Amino acid sequence: MIIATRTRSDHKIHSLVLAELDWTPDLDASEIQVEVEASVVTLSGAVGDYFELLAASRAMRRVHGIAGVTNHLIVNPRSAKWVTDADIARVAERALTWSANIPASVRPQVDSGCITLTGQVDWHFQRDAAERAVENIRGVRSVLNEIRLISRPGAEDAAERIRTALFRNPQVDASHINVTVVENTAVLTGYVTTLAQKNQAGAATWSSPDVTQVDNRINVRPY
Repeated sequence: MIIATRTRSDHKIHSLVLAELDWTPDLDASEIQVEVEASVVTLSGAVGDYFELLAASRAMRRVHGIAGVTNHLIVNPRSAKWVTDADIARVAERALTWSANIPASVRPQVDSGCITLTGQVDWHFQRDAAERAVENIRGVRSVLNEIRLISRPGAEDAAERIRTALFRNPQVDASHINVTVVENTAVLTGYVTTLAQKNQAGAATWSSPDVTQVDNRINVRPY
C-alpha cells in the first residue's frame, strides 16, 4: 500500500485506514493505494471482486476521523475470466426473481461485467435490495442502479417527520442537522462528527414515504 500524508491528523487517519483494511476479512487489500488529505480518504488500485470494492467502502465507515471518501478502486477479477455477460445476466435474473422484496419490473442489463439495473419501485429499500441481490455474482465489475422510485404526493409536514425520525435514531446525533423538502426531494444540511452518522442520516431519510430523492449535503466534522 502507498500512503501520502499532509498533516499529523491525516497521518493518524491513514494509519487507522490501513489497520481497518487489514482487519477486514472479506478483502485482499494488497493492491489498494491510500491517500489522505484534509481528512478525506482516496482509495485507488485494484481488488479481485466487486464485493471486495464494497467491503473497502464499508470499512471506511468504521474509521474514526474520516470526513469523506473517494473510491477510485477498479475490479480485476482473479478467477472469473471464463464468466460471460450472458452468464452474469442469467444469474442476476434468477437472483432478482427469487428475492421476495424486489418487484418484477426490475431488470438487469450486463455489458463487460457491468450490471445496470432498471425499472420502477415504490420504496428505496427495494432499490437497495436489488443492488445487494446482484453485487456478489462472480465476474461482476460494477453495478449501476438506475431504478426509479414512483412519484407520489408529499405531505406538508414531510420535513418535520424526517427530523423526528432522525432524532429518535440512536445512531445519529441530529442536533446539528437541517432538513428541507422541495416537492419529493429531501435536502440534508448541517454537520455530524462521523461519516457513519452521515450515511445513517441518509438511510433514515430514505424511509420517508414523502421523498423520491435524497440530497445528502451533511458535512463531517470529526472531533
